[in-house]
Amino acid sequence: MAYTALSGDGTTASDDPLQTAVWRLRSRACWADAAALLEPSAAREPGAALHRASLLVERCLYTMQGWSEAEDALRLAEAVAREDDERGAAACERGHLAYASTLMGVRDRSDEARAALGRAAALIAPGARGRALLDFRRGLIAENLGDSRQAARAAYRRAHAGATAHGDELLLSFTWRHLAGIALREGELAEARHGFAESLRIREELGYLVGAAPALAALAEVESEPEATRLRAEAKRLLRLLGGVPVWLAGQLAPPAATA
Repeated sequence: MAYTALSGDGTTASDDPLQTAVWRLRSRACWADAAALLEPSAAREPGAALHRASLLVERCLYTMQGWSEAEDALRLAEAVAREDDERGAAACERGHLAYASTLMGVRDRSDEARAALGRAAALIAPGARGRALLDFRRGLIAENLGDSRQAARAAYRRAHAGATAHGDELLLSFTWRHLAGIALREGELAEARHGFAESLRIREELGYLVGAAPALAALAEVESEPEATRLRAEAKRLLRLLGGVPVWLAGQLAPPAATA
């Protein structure tokens, strides 16, 4: 299964102290604490409302909890949006929450996910920074809900190009990883290894701790021993450090069942 997060990292010199604090909490799986920092301004500032909603949607993806809080935060973001790009970004987040609910078996909201991303596409201008994230999320739906590898790859490549153009390093870590996943399923091991390695490198450089364990586990799938075992051991260490988050990774890292 594929998972993603909102783009942006909050680590550049131009970021204000609030954004830096939000990023540090988010990267350590403290989404509720990060969202609380944005709550005072969320009722009047569309950007803060959307950022807060995105954090809580991401928490759902990594913990499979907090769905009602994410829904409430998203309704607020939709209510305070004023410009087309703000409405488009909120629709993109709406589609992502519906996608996550469907993917994790909470409730089938696949039609809602597609419709929301369609609205986002009509509102977000081509070439805008938010378009890359939209393309990535459309790729997730194509791959995981539509079972269309070709459409997913095309969307991921558009997202990768957009993230590169806008310097969105965190989103690049996701596009690298998902393009590598498709390459692996098609038997292109060298391409897969390169993509997984790039994804891990970016996450380590950004300090995106909560995303490091999945990146380590993905790279382990294409590495030979003893490197694969070392990567999985590091992923397990990070998983324990973060209290078992992301919850879906534990099963992937479990040793194979013994056979008679």
